[in-house]
Amino acid sequence: MHTTLIDAATLARHAADPKWVILDCRHDLLNPAFGREAFAAGHIPGAQFASIDDDLSGPKTGTGSTFRGRHPLPERAALVQALRRFGIDDDSQVVAYDAQGGMYAARLWWLLRWIGHEAVAVLDGGLPAWQAAGQPVTADLAPQRTAGGIAERPSLMRTVSVDDVVANLDTGAFTVVDARASDRFRGENETIDPVGGHIPGAKNRFFKDNLAPDGKFKPAAQLKDEFAPLFASPAAAVMQCGSGVTACHNLLALEVAGLPGAALYPGSWSEWCAAPERPVATGA
Repeated sequence: MHTTLIDAATLARHAADPKWVILDCRHDLLNPAFGREAFAAGHIPGAQFASIDDDLSGPKTGTGSTFRGRHPLPERAALVQALRRFGIDDDSQVVAYDAQGGMYAARLWWLLRWIGHEAVAVLDGGLPAWQAAGQPVTADLAPQRTAGGIAERPSLMRTVSVDDVVANLDTGAFTVVDARASDRFRGENETIDPVGGHIPGAKNRFFKDNLAPDGKFKPAAQLKDEFAPLFASPAAAVMQCGSGVTACHNLLALEVAGLPGAALYPGSWSEWCAAPERPVATGA
């Protein structure tokens, strides 16, 4: 069973196994059509396309203090139905990939663990690593898979709500870690959300710092050393980002580092900054 990362060679050996489900999660926050277009142009043979917006998020609802964020978690039952359409069963090995170092594939990894499915891994280095290993891509669509029977089981991941994060401003019970780039964390160059800045007291760990220059995850020991100064323990840490997507990359990195147990704040900055009564910090 593969539960965090998988390399291209291992995936290639199992790509035709009917118990393995490969999902292409490529996406662009500023160009929602990018993922489907990239998939149509070429993908790992046998892969299916999983849309961050349509399959791996719920509908955007509310405004102001009721806004749930740009990529709210899907209802669990709706997520299960989407996963069944991909042919996922309880005993399926799922592999997620993108072309951005796991930026989006980690969202699928987290969601499957959220509904209790442990056998899910991210292709380390994504499509570039697959092609660098001499593996093929195709524009041909795989035959439609028989609907799967995956069932919801006890969650393997924790979440906190916006109310929990508000309360934490006073209690300091946990450390919030923001996965966005440092300039957006400081409140500079904000091009996605209407307000720049970060949750007061949060620390910054840009998700791309989890990757080595070749686009693959850094070794476990190095990740552990880099995360260690940020919080007392994973159980007292909450990961967030702009909309609950790249925070999952930090959660995956923590699992790789042998530091499981941190929670996700799904609404993240997009939910937090939608309500003017919630405080905003800027600068480092």
